[in-house]
Amino acid sequence: MTQDQAEILSIQALAWLSAQQDLLEGFLAASGSDADSLKQSASDPAFLGAVLDYILTDDRIVTTFCQANGLACDRPQIARQLLPGGEVVNWT
Repeated sequence: MTQDQAEILSIQALAWLSAQQDLLEGFLAASGSDADSLKQSASDPAFLGAVLDYILTDDRIVTTFCQANGLACDRPQIARQLLPGGEVVNWT
């Protein structure tokens, strides 16, 4: 997966999240964003990383998102690693 593909997957995730009212409210509260700024923020790779961070907080959310979009369940995590702040840190 390339960074461009990761951003596309993240935009898909944002679109899906926007259609899930209960999850969207949780994301907006957690991120400090508001509904009016979502479209503008969709071009910011760091914001897109935050979208994936939120989806990745719960396996049920990941599974539901991936099933709805025909994706393997590992794709959001792979995409997250390619966006700002998603680097895997190994402390050993």
